This record gives sequence, structure tokens and C-alpha cells, in this order.
Amino acid sequence: MQRTSFAEMHCSIGQSLERVGEWWTPLIVRDLYLGLHRFDDIAENLGIARNLLTRRLQALVADGIVERRAYQERPPRYEYHLSEAGRELVPVLMALMAWGDKWATPAGGPPVRLVHDSCGTEFTPRVCCSSCGDPVTAETATALPGPGAAYGPGTKVLARRSGLAPEQS
Repeated sequence: MQRTSFAEMHCSIGQSLERVGEWWTPLIVRDLYLGLHRFDDIAENLGIARNLLTRRLQALVADGIVERRAYQERPPRYEYHLSEAGRELVPVLMALMAWGDKWATPAGGPPVRLVHDSCGTEFTPRVCCSSCGDPVTAETATALPGPGAAYGPGTKVLARRSGLAPEQS
């Protein structure tokens, strides 16, 4: 099934989804974070078709989220590792996992526990203000136009409401 492209969407979420929004991508990133680096291990763990995994890994490498590293010359074999951008995606996936643990828990309970390396404590990820450290929720944050705000796909109504585009009749 062909999915919708968000390449023209003038929105950071749309641009992020263009790179990591395909269904298998978060699971591939999760597996790389969990230490599965070889193609066969990832394919087996996910039960994903090899041609589909090949395409997803190629896209992740092209988008700078994953790095491909040779570990054997004959025949050529590669491992896949998260790049800096990929490692910065991991806390986002941890937050999604925490949401799933609360609202869509698998039978038997959460399959993974997270422990903070610095203090050794099991934790539940949450989004916090980078300035004061307080938790951020939909009720405690306000979205305002940023320096890249523009009238375009994904931001038309918001731009119009904020005065960045003329009112339509």
C-alpha cells in the first residue's frame, strides 16, 4: 500500500514522519537501540520480509538516522548502528512506549523496563520543560508560531489564525 508523503508539509512533525513514520521504522530503531545490529537478527526479531527490511534500512541510512558499518569483506556484510540523529530519536520512542504501557498494554504487562544509568532507578519516560524541568502536558504548554512559520500544507489554518496569511472568504 502506498502511503501519503509529507515531504511538502511545512511542519516539523510532518517532516519527521516523512523520515520515521513508516510502520516498521520505529521497531527497527528500537531493535538497533536494544543491540541488534545485524540484518539477519533484525529480520528474525521483527518477522519482517527481507526486501522490506532492506528498503527501510536503506532509507534510514539515506536520512542519516542509521549508519551502515562493514564487519566482513567476503562476502560483504554490514552491521547497522544508530547515528546521532537515531540516538536522539530513542527518547521519543521511550515516550511512545510509556504511552503504550499505559493505554495499550500488551497481555501480561509491559515487556520492557527502563533503568536510568545515572541513578540506577527504574523510570517511566516523560516530557519535561528544558528550562524548569517540570512535566509538560497538553494542558500546560502553548504552541506559538516559530521562526519558520509559514502558510503552506500542514500549517495553512494555523498560519491564517495567527495572522501569517490573509483570511479566506
